[in-house]
Amino acid sequence: MRVLLINFERGWRGGERQTLLTALGLSEQGLLPTVLARQGEPLAQRLAVLGIPVIECKSPRQALWYLLRQRDHYDIYHAQTSAALTWLASLKFLLKGKVVFTRRTAFPLRREGQTETHYQKRIKKLRWKWSKVDEFVAISAAAAHDPQELGFKPIIIPSAVEFVPADTDHIIAFTEQHDLGGRYVLGTVAALTSEKDPETTIRAVHALWQQRQDFVFLHFGAEGDAAPAARALISELGLENVYKLMGFERRIEDMYRLMHVFVLSSRFEALGSSVLDAFLYAAPVVATQTGGLAELLADERGIACEVG
Repeated sequence: MRVLLINFERGWRGGERQTLLTALGLSEQGLLPTVLARQGEPLAQRLAVLGIPVIECKSPRQALWYLLRQRDHYDIYHAQTSAALTWLASLKFLLKGKVVFTRRTAFPLRREGQTETHYQKRIKKLRWKWSKVDEFVAISAAAAHDPQELGFKPIIIPSAVEFVPADTDHIIAFTEQHDLGGRYVLGTVAALTSEKDPETTIRAVHALWQQRQDFVFLHFGAEGDAAPAARALISELGLENVYKLMGFERRIEDMYRLMHVFVLSSRFEALGSSVLDAFLYAAPVVATQTGGLAELLADERGIACEVG
């Protein structure tokens, strides 16, 4: 069975990791996965290293042209993002294979400040797009909630995490480079985006710093729309030597092993696979109980806080 997974996002976040793991899992099951990805991005690079066939396109136009030319080639077209589903929904009447969509987000249907007219237009578009899906998957009850409200019946298949052995030399070198010896390490792995709410984490770290100064906070993650405000707040509160923005870290699994506490302040979260990583590498978790995080933190698996 030939399966085309479509993820055209930039950078490397949880969704891209899940696309890679899905492709690996399909390959292990004897299927024939191919991934349509943006040229030169981490997803395409990592797939190539692992020997998974990848179609690299420079632009959405080039990707759509590929889909048109290969409309009879694949048995399954699996959209890994909402944008990818829009492409497949538009081409549905031409595609020979079935369309599968995995929803990995839990943003509210009604956006903040949205008028009733715009809300109804959004709902109409979602109904149209989701109606083109032959098999609907959601990664958590939170991700499935809104589709269910609109009459769809997603299958819940949680995200996966994969254990990566420690690179002791890397951990030691990182510890020495950033002078972590003798200090507690608190940290998070989250893009600097508004839904991750980094400003709340920064203010919490500032409040803790007023009580004790025996720790450092490491924030790993890509740039996003909240980055300027986050940097400004760090400077305003004088936390430049306390709250450190580390950017993208390829060996992120080793960073969890350094953390005495993992923190996540998301406003919206379909699941929160970074929390699964923290569990896997034995880092205690403090996180907001929003969306799928509430499911993960249940039964006292972590400390749950209200959003904000």
